[in-house]
Amino acid sequence: MTRIPGSVPTPHPTQVTPEEQKLRAATKQLEGVFVQELFKAMRETVPQDGLTSGGAGEDIFTGLMDEKIATRVPEQWAHGIGESLYRQLRAALPHANQGAAPAAADDTRTR
Repeated sequence: MTRIPGSVPTPHPTQVTPEEQKLRAATKQLEGVFVQELFKAMRETVPQDGLTSGGAGEDIFTGLMDEKIATRVPEQWAHGIGESLYRQLRAALPHANQGAAPAAADDTRTR
């Protein structure tokens, strides 16, 4: 995978708490749901004509395919929505104020 020059991956601490593991799993799952809905919305923009329509079977198949792809696509994104959510929400965890780097240090945007 090619990294964009100047991008720094989020450091992974050696000691990951169970709360952080749960948060990372939840943000990855939310990212997967977002990608699945994105695929669904994109698929709805494709014109359907009666000649090539597969009916309910095709709808079920494409829904299952989108679900499967949606679980795989975010794994390829180094800095996706899930990672951004994780960085933002990690600051709200109970141990966030005890020796962990504040989330504000990750935010380089000016407000």
